[in-house]
Amino acid sequence: MGLSILSLIKLSGSSLLGNPVRSFLSGIGVFMGVAAVSATLQVGTISRAVIEQQLAERDAPQIFTYSGWNSITKESVQFSLEDITLFQKQLHGLKSISGMNWMESPEVVFQNQQANPTARAMTVDFLNTSGRKLVAGRAFTSSDFENYKPVIIIDQFLVDKLFKNVNPLEQSIYLNFRPYIVIGIIASKYREEEEPKGVVYLPMAIYSAVTGEQEMMMLLLRPDRIEDLETIAEEFKKQLEQRFPGYEFYIGNTVEEIVQQQKTMDSVSKALLVVGAIALIVGGVGIANITIASVIERTPEIGLRRAVGATQLDIMLQFILEAAILSLIGGTIAIITVHGATVVVAQQFKLPYKFERQTAIIALSSAILVGVGAGFFPALRASQLDPVKALRGE
Repeated sequence: MGLSILSLIKLSGSSLLGNPVRSFLSGIGVFMGVAAVSATLQVGTISRAVIEQQLAERDAPQIFTYSGWNSITKESVQFSLEDITLFQKQLHGLKSISGMNWMESPEVVFQNQQANPTARAMTVDFLNTSGRKLVAGRAFTSSDFENYKPVIIIDQFLVDKLFKNVNPLEQSIYLNFRPYIVIGIIASKYREEEEPKGVVYLPMAIYSAVTGEQEMMMLLLRPDRIEDLETIAEEFKKQLEQRFPGYEFYIGNTVEEIVQQQKTMDSVSKALLVVGAIALIVGGVGIANITIASVIERTPEIGLRRAVGATQLDIMLQFILEAAILSLIGGTIAIITVHGATVVVAQQFKLPYKFERQTAIIALSSAILVGVGAGFFPALRASQLDPVKALRGE
């Protein structure tokens, strides 16, 4: 009858403690491999957190294009509501699409307060396209456009500058000497190098009625997924060139540098993961070599155990458990060490970091798998030794 698992674990532990130098050398190999894998996974986790943080500080990822230009006729073409409807139907993976015009040198006045913000005329779905969230009030509705209502949405910066302690909702402000009613407030988002000026949005319908401009200078497209940004941009350019033959269009996106940064980080993470995997395999080879040496050294012990009733399975499981215990201990120490080092680095450079159990489980599981795999064949060899020859030390 074979030994119980608990007895085998105790026996394996005693064997490892009986030869601390051999156990330490095996554990070091596993430690280095798991540390490399764990560090690689942490780099990926932090890079994703950095990207998410940068995206959260901006509007939603968008593709944009300006009025097309014909280099032969020297004419430009602008967009209409019909174009928006058409592209919304033709482009797959699109969350929303909006048109936009700018107002030059806008001046906003409320009572005795004055500001010169950025002013943009937008189509009805602009909040969804930009990803902006309302702090208070409501968004534009179809009724605002159909009835040419003089309503306006402003950002928090403009609220603080113009209204002080007054509730801005339903207040009348003047934009270029024309009255508008404030119906909504959005959060302010500015890049570090950008000087805050405030921003106001008004419906494209009322803008067209005031200025006489029916067409739009710019289209903004928001994909369902940031991963589809480039694919949709390529398809969008093809659709534009088919709809407006002879005209050239510049297609860009609002997160180009972040996308490039993400690609670079992904490439670095993959390269580091390969290095970590190699280090882990090297650690496994070390376990295999030391286990083989251990089998040779302990041949008489194996013969004695077989002679007193130990089964082949007992012998094999003992050596496999020794490899697994070494992997577990070395891997655990490596994960704790890498986590501590990552916390210090993240605090030093103000990086977003949160310990993920999944990362630790993957790193530790890979260590145990490599350890068990490396120790399997030496353990199998040990279990197949002839008891009589083993007692003689052969």
